Amino acid sequence: MIISFEVHGKVQKVFFRKYTKQAADKLGIFGWVENTRGGTVIGEACGPADKMEKFELFLSRKGSPKSRIDRCDITKLSSYIEQECNYTDFIIRR
Repeated sequence: MIISFEVHGKVQKVFFRKYTKQAADKLGIFGWVENTRGGTVIGEACGPADKMEKFELFLSRKGSPKSRIDRCDITKLSSYIEQECNYTDFIIRR
């Protein structure tokens, strides 16, 4: 499964990207995450559906200890990990 996401709330300057990478690495998910100028965090991720479900819960409910998630917009781009998943790890974009 491949998704794009945007997380709204207090998600910058609270190590949200670092914790997102840790969650992705633990689950074996590939993709990227970055801050936006608008104060949100965006990214793309791909992995098996069962792992992606756990990752989506992390993005929408858990985050980093000091974050406050007001809303998480998730768009499913593909149901199959084999299609268009060109990532080999999960990175934090600056």
